[in-house]
Amino acid sequence: MALRFTSEQRLDGDDGVLERRFTLGEIPGILWTPSPSPSPSPSPVSGAGSASVPLVLLGHPPLGLDRMYPRLVARARQAVADGFAAAAVELPGSGERPRWDAVERARADLRRAVEAGGPVGDEIVDALVLPLVDKAVPECRAALDALLELPGIGGPVGYSGGVISIGVRLAAVEPRLAAAVLFAGSFVPRAMFEEARSVTVPLHVLLQWDDEGNDRQAALDLFDAFGSEEKSLHAHMGGHTGVPQSAGEAASRFLTRHLK
Repeated sequence: MALRFTSEQRLDGDDGVLERRFTLGEIPGILWTPSPSPSPSPSPVSGAGSASVPLVLLGHPPLGLDRMYPRLVARARQAVADGFAAAAVELPGSGERPRWDAVERARADLRRAVEAGGPVGDEIVDALVLPLVDKAVPECRAALDALLELPGIGGPVGYSGGVISIGVRLAAVEPRLAAAVLFAGSFVPRAMFEEARSVTVPLHVLLQWDDEGNDRQAALDLFDAFGSEEKSLHAHMGGHTGVPQSAGEAASRFLTRHLK
């Protein structure tokens, strides 16, 4: 799939962050890089400078890039400040991408189960998460293919955030991935526990202890299943949106240690 830039802006003036929106085939995405010195005739598809920097792929829930933008751009700014490029791609069925009827039905089933106060069955979790993983991971790898060919961007690659099952699959199959920060805040199909055993890259897992939408025990069991020799679990009191600033700082240090 060909990558085409569609817009460009500097977020913080001449010395800040260069944000470029792109399409990869039919998939929208955003790339953030250290802003180059301004040229007399800036181009919307210009490179980000001659120095090569590692790349961090920012994962996110399937709510759409525009809705997630405030959180994504904050994480991207930190990544660029740490000396990385950062990118995010729109997940299947999200944002302006075509609706996915099967997943929409699974989301409706999930809402009904939660509203009824009963347990969320494995069949609902599988129908909700596994098709997303099957489609999103190859798209993430295609994005890496295209982004790593751009001037100024090189390996190694890190992954941070997102639907944890996507991160598990990507860490299991993508050899360019050197380290991953995973957010334990989503349902995990049972099949992902076996895949987790084949993950060997260094892992930094974030868990909100009182996350109302997360099965805490499943998150702990998934962490235990990871095959990585270096893995750490950072648990914090509070709900889904109560992640403390210190958690982001620790994740930043982790990626810096493994990608530089």
